Amino acid sequence: MRYAYGLTTALLIGGATASLVTGYPAGAQVAQNDASEISRVVPRAGAPSGFADLTAQLQPAVVNISTRQKVQVAGNSGNPFAGTPFEGLFGGQGGGGTPQTREAQSLGSGFIVSADGYVVTNNHVITAEGKGQVESITVTMPDGTEYPAKLIGKDAASDLAVLKIEAKKPLPFVKFGDSRKARVGDWIVAIGNPFGLGGTVTAGIVSAVYRSTGSSGAYDRYLQTDAAINRGNSGGPMFDMSGQVIGINNAIFSPTGGSVGIGFAIPAETAAPLVQKLIKGEAIERGYLGVRIQPVTEDIADSLGIEHNKGEFIQLVEPDGPAAKAGIQAGDVVMKVDGKEVTKDQSLSYIVANTAPGSRIPIEVIRSGKRQTLTATVTKRPSEDELSQSFDPSQQGDDDAFNNPAPQQQKGVIENSLGLTVTPLTSTIARQLGAADGTKGLVIVAVDPNSDAGQKGFQRGFIILQANGRPVLTAADLTAAINAAKAEGRSALLLRVQPRGQQATFVPVRLR
Repeated sequence: MRYAYGLTTALLIGGATASLVTGYPAGAQVAQNDASEISRVVPRAGAPSGFADLTAQLQPAVVNISTRQKVQVAGNSGNPFAGTPFEGLFGGQGGGGTPQTREAQSLGSGFIVSADGYVVTNNHVITAEGKGQVESITVTMPDGTEYPAKLIGKDAASDLAVLKIEAKKPLPFVKFGDSRKARVGDWIVAIGNPFGLGGTVTAGIVSAVYRSTGSSGAYDRYLQTDAAINRGNSGGPMFDMSGQVIGINNAIFSPTGGSVGIGFAIPAETAAPLVQKLIKGEAIERGYLGVRIQPVTEDIADSLGIEHNKGEFIQLVEPDGPAAKAGIQAGDVVMKVDGKEVTKDQSLSYIVANTAPGSRIPIEVIRSGKRQTLTATVTKRPSEDELSQSFDPSQQGDDDAFNNPAPQQQKGVIENSLGLTVTPLTSTIARQLGAADGTKGLVIVAVDPNSDAGQKGFQRGFIILQANGRPVLTAADLTAAINAAKAEGRSALLLRVQPRGQQATFVPVRLR
């Protein structure tokens, strides 16, 4: 079960209802959630008098999944109590020894989707962490019968995996439903294996549909529920009152590590087509633009003078990538992609990921306050491991190399409005900071920690390259940008800054 607190990383593919190939003759086995079967136990949609009959019908197809892993850990340096409950009770036996391999276990949930034994779960349920290696996977039926499982396919981006078990008789199974019909307030039932307790049933309602967690991932669209979901529920099914699988329980938002009533499930409309591809051994390809983005926050919107909660901001553009070739630039705000509005619930990553590689699509951006449309050719999305890491303005190299010259301090508009003291970037300072030849801008030599810039991680040695899209070579340039923003009634200034040893990024700073 993945936990998320303060979530900051879902794909929509057409066609939702899926009856997976079973390998048995038609009519040989009826799904546990077949409409004719469910109608006997849930006579009408709405608030049921209880969930017992529905659970009894569906639970036989929900399984527990466990793995045995070999995990590499640091050596014990001679600690005789290493690997025991007393390992941490005695000092002076620090780490640093030869790495050792230990056995570990993981627990999760899953559900059977065909009579011949295909099982769906989350990728993170059957994937070892760090340098570990999964040795075996076991699927346990509700009656306690255990089957060794074979991994058929997995997809890290969508967090889906398909296993296969072999049984001497047809197995009970369930089918995917149409999650597009889910509405806020609908009843749902979740069945899984929380904390390794075995088959556990919880009920709740759909709290939100197509909830974005802000991770900007290709699959950042979830069904949200208040049903209790905990560690071990990952990979288990979320059923509607028709007994159809409308989601796969995946993550929770929690400050405590346990359920607080905010759980997320991968929608069936996302999962079903991907599961079919994994079963068939087909490659899963997604579109890619080659940009690093972030939501248009209130600060960014105010600094650019644009509408709140619309579009996404381009922080970086990959050189020679599809976006760069289309003319998209860092600092652009993408408003539409292929005619679709970019919103919090329909992110740029989501739209592009669902665009076939090779497609040419129009992209509408706001640049310097004006809208324009560019055309990009989408390429194939790299693996998650190949994608670059996010910018972290709090990271900085050794500051000793930056010998602060006598700064041309501007204690007027710049210090009063931004809380920054700056000096022009000279060739000497550029070498000390490790900046590329030809870099031009202003160097920050002091930051007021109480300012918005200070709170956002600005530090001495950062180079300010632009202010509201215009180069700043002198303190007068920055002062002019501040005054212009104030004259236009803006409460923030968008700065393009380059932290030491990192790529340049845009950061909106509140004016004071």
